Amino acid sequence: MLLGTWNLENLYRPGGPFGPKDKATYESKLAALAAVITELDPALLGVQEVGEPEALRDLVGMLEGDWHTVLSAHPDGRGIRVGFLGRPELRVLADTNAFPAGLRPVQEDDSGAQVPSAGRGFLAVEAATDSGPLRLAVAHLKSKLLSYPDNRFFPHDEGERARYGAYALYRRAAEAATLRALADDLLDGDGRERDVAVLGDMNDEVQAATTQILLGPPGSEIGTPGYDRPDQGDAARLWDVAPLIPPEERYSRINSGRRELIDHILLSHRLVHRVTAAGTGLPGDGTLRLPSVGPDPADRHGEAASDHAPVWVRVGQ
Repeated sequence: MLLGTWNLENLYRPGGPFGPKDKATYESKLAALAAVITELDPALLGVQEVGEPEALRDLVGMLEGDWHTVLSAHPDGRGIRVGFLGRPELRVLADTNAFPAGLRPVQEDDSGAQVPSAGRGFLAVEAATDSGPLRLAVAHLKSKLLSYPDNRFFPHDEGERARYGAYALYRRAAEAATLRALADDLLDGDGRERDVAVLGDMNDEVQAATTQILLGPPGSEIGTPGYDRPDQGDAARLWDVAPLIPPEERYSRINSGRRELIDHILLSHRLVHRVTAAGTGLPGDGTLRLPSVGPDPADRHGEAASDHAPVWVRVGQ
């Protein structure tokens, strides 16, 4: 069984402010996405940046076989949201953007305005598999690409850049804490017996503080002596599969020429110990053909291919 996550980048129908400029460009994008999904052949794929439900239906219509889809009802201001494509039927367990109890609103700009919820919803589903029920949550955390008042992507000065970098970090950290609370609900204190996967575009790398929030109890990481030693933390812990990805493939995006792994799959104890392979891009390909993106996301509008690579993991029964 292959599980994956992929940021589809601006999946809109043509004609709007964020999508392709014309039908031909749109059809090229759908064809490029469909070709990757077909070759990847996932049992379940978490997706991000679905701008319009109709566009996802168009994409699924280009895939062979029967697919089930579910989308979050909590898009951001651009209309993008997370969702799932799956071969098995999907039962929604949660769809929320609310911060957990105890987490206060965070500052988002120089005006002092505060946000009390995540920018995009977190969607959790359950699917039946040959190994039993599988619970999954998909997320798209606040971007590191900064935006400023009046729809600017470049700051007036370095002080403004620093402040808005801090605001983005506050929000991403709060969203990571929210996702971790959802993971706690899915694990229900029984990660040694439950199959749980948390995946998505976390917009930061493996050792970033926001990504580390998702792991739960410290210790026992993949590649450490404690990995194969059971302890009490296993019931609530999640493992990032990044160390299982071959080093030459260990990135999912190129930002200003720098490779970074910002899309992640985290697995419960029962699930991670059945992993047989992990990677980015397409299994067996070994070559990622990604563009280098800059600070202005508008530069990518109308591009056919996504600026992210899929991240995937193969799990045995």
